[in-house]
Amino acid sequence: MITSRSTILLEAQSKGYAVPAFNIHNLETMKTVLETAQELRSPVMIAATPSTVSYMGEEFLISMMEATKKRYDIPICFHLDHHEKVIDIKALIDSGIHSVMIDASHHDFEENIRIVREVVNYASSFGVAVEAELGRLSGVEDDLEVDEKDQIYTNPAQAKEFVSRTGIDSLAVAIGTAHGLYKGEPKLDIERLSAIQREVDIPLVLHGASGLPDELVQKTIKSGICKVNIATELKIAFANGLRGYLKEHPDANDPRYYFKDAVREMKIVVADKIKMCGSMNRG
Repeated sequence: MITSRSTILLEAQSKGYAVPAFNIHNLETMKTVLETAQELRSPVMIAATPSTVSYMGEEFLISMMEATKKRYDIPICFHLDHHEKVIDIKALIDSGIHSVMIDASHHDFEENIRIVREVVNYASSFGVAVEAELGRLSGVEDDLEVDEKDQIYTNPAQAKEFVSRTGIDSLAVAIGTAHGLYKGEPKLDIERLSAIQREVDIPLVLHGASGLPDELVQKTIKSGICKVNIATELKIAFANGLRGYLKEHPDANDPRYYFKDAVREMKIVVADKIKMCGSMNRG
């Protein structure tokens, strides 16, 4: 069943677990995530970046989203991840998307608030939940690249003001995570996260979870994280499974068969992340 992000995350917040949010890129990745979540009875979020929406096509993405209503009975939320263009977000809300992230974190504090507030004002009339980001993560996400030296950690006092003035439903925080895979040992500022949790009462979001040790992610969940984003590990599993099958079967030409190892590898990743988030049997 399709649900709103505010509902799915408030439930996680009240019960002390996190909802895994997987960035999908095609039918195979979407079905694998949903079917694994169904098997484990876990709520799940399906996220699409601007380039994924462009690649799949808005109409196909929306139609696939609608098709899930007939097939799955777990809480499912479709979400726009790291969208920057307000006009695109509004158009996708009009098309039926019911959870959005407006990423204006590269602007200064006041401009970030102004842009986010515009999206919140529009989304609220549709009952659409809005996520925004305060601070900046390093690494590469979609077409966005931020050098490590330009990373900005979330200020707890600013977070309180930001949430109050924007009216957002969830806040993505920068506490040392990075988009993509980590070059060295990841070090997260859990104390900062706890301080943010004391200042705001809405669900907090962890971006850049691919490559983080499970124990470290679980520490963040105990300190207020209610949504954990996974993208890179899913892409790697898909690529490795597909590459391996085609290498062993160089004459293969039927995607109904040569995707099977990619699906198997992805199912392992999805199941591991669901268990890490503590969301099993919550659907």
